[in-house]
Amino acid sequence: MTPNLDLWPIGNCQVSALIDRAGRFVWACAPKVDGDPLFASLLDGRDPLSEDAVGLWAIDLEDCASVEQHYLTNTPILVTRMTDATGSAIEVVDFCPRFERLGRMYRPVAFARIVRPVAGSPRIRVRLRPTRNWGDPAVQTTAGSNHIRYLLDGMQLRLSTNAPVGLLQDERSFRVERPLHFFLGPDESFGGNLATSLEEMLGYTIYHWQNWARGLATPFEWQDVVIRSAITLKLCQHEETGAIVAALTTSIPEHANSGRNWDYRYCWIRDAYYTVQALNRVGALDVLEGYLAYLRNIVDQAKGGHIQPLYGVQGESVLIESEAPRLAGYRGMGPVRVGNLAYEQIQHDAYGQIILSNVQAFFDQRLFRMAGREDFEALERVGERAVELFDKPDAGLWELRTRQSVHTYSAAMCWAACDRLANAAERLGLEERRAYWQDHADSMRTAIERGAWRPDTNRMSATFSGDDLDASLIQLLDLRFMSPDDDRFRGTLDAVEQGLRRGSHMLRYATEDDFGLPETAFNVCTFWLIEALHFTGRDADARALFAEMLDR
Repeated sequence: MTPNLDLWPIGNCQVSALIDRAGRFVWACAPKVDGDPLFASLLDGRDPLSEDAVGLWAIDLEDCASVEQHYLTNTPILVTRMTDATGSAIEVVDFCPRFERLGRMYRPVAFARIVRPVAGSPRIRVRLRPTRNWGDPAVQTTAGSNHIRYLLDGMQLRLSTNAPVGLLQDERSFRVERPLHFFLGPDESFGGNLATSLEEMLGYTIYHWQNWARGLATPFEWQDVVIRSAITLKLCQHEETGAIVAALTTSIPEHANSGRNWDYRYCWIRDAYYTVQALNRVGALDVLEGYLAYLRNIVDQAKGGHIQPLYGVQGESVLIESEAPRLAGYRGMGPVRVGNLAYEQIQHDAYGQIILSNVQAFFDQRLFRMAGREDFEALERVGERAVELFDKPDAGLWELRTRQSVHTYSAAMCWAACDRLANAAERLGLEERRAYWQDHADSMRTAIERGAWRPDTNRMSATFSGDDLDASLIQLLDLRFMSPDDDRFRGTLDAVEQGLRRGSHMLRYATEDDFGLPETAFNVCTFWLIEALHFTGRDADARALFAEMLDR
């Protein structure tokens, strides 16, 4: 069976896992999302059915004929039903415990599985083969009557279970005649009755997620899609610090054999801004509040100086990029990268995104911690960097590694930083500071319009020095740099759509970069287009394109 990306995420905002269509854990890192992969089959390159496959947790039903999967309503709890050729069947419930306990959130470094017989006399074989050190098999150290311990790099995990341990160790098949419970977590004795405790954890976790989803302000139309997307984005937050990672994975190729394999398990200031923006629109303020705490630490750490495009989930500033030689890569298409050299890049849009993420805290009285004068003064240091750098070359939001330009998107983000600081100053009653930041915003707007406007083609250019098309130009609308009835924006939108749209797909750009001509679309750019079509009065086109995206 060839690995594919039709995967189901589960998680608890401390750890997460990806489960494939056969109900196998094929990716999970511990003790946090940017840690060493505990399950790395997704990037191992071998068939997960092969006897030498590692980095997976499979519950294989003998003579399996069909598999059906679904999430429990409004949760990231996965239910997999497997049926064999004779009609015997099991149901596997996979989740990471998450619920309030003793006045705080319980979100252990743990993965829970419950296997229930639902028809006939099903027989299963369990293959629990964790990895360490980026692809080496983990060492089984000891086993007891109800547990197996695994030695990983820097930590140990214990599988507590009421399944027959000897058969698990030998990977021998056996009949399932009662519910079986598996808890892979900290190396400590499991207190209480395992089956009762896991069933309680499941119930508490269901309640927690459904209660969280119940608080979302969602439309009736497409409500299921909006809620599912919100839950998935929520799983990308490392709740301990508030960081929001760009992805739960590393080194999934942009397209086959492209070499564009990057480690996205870090917090990009830009990506996190868009995540917070999306969740704000449905009222998920807890994600915003956590992320603002993370940003306050980043701003303190910068001390008014350079802010990187990305940081580790604990706020680490050095993310040295290396390769993992023991992993062949997704479908054998390496390399598998650990770390991301983009932390060294110059990307000026980060200054705008920090302030845009923070500005709501000056106005929104629902927040537990509203922003005040001290916060404003800290953000002013970020704003001064935006003023200094808005018209200087950078790598841009697409992170070009070998060349720099003055990018219109980065410049507009810096303008937005000053514009929103003026708004915040007005809210705080600081008239002198309001005028100061408004003056900067006005002069920056003039410079951007002069540098990026191309009257001959009636559109904005993606760079001050060229005549480039880039999907990020659509964001001039969302930033309020241009209005939907501005003829200049409409001309820019028409040019971007004609130049970069390919059916229901949107390219980021159509010019050569460090790896040649891009061959893949970016879905986020399509959603930018949908939003712009809506705000410029093309509702029917926007709805049709949105429906196409959902049908994929």
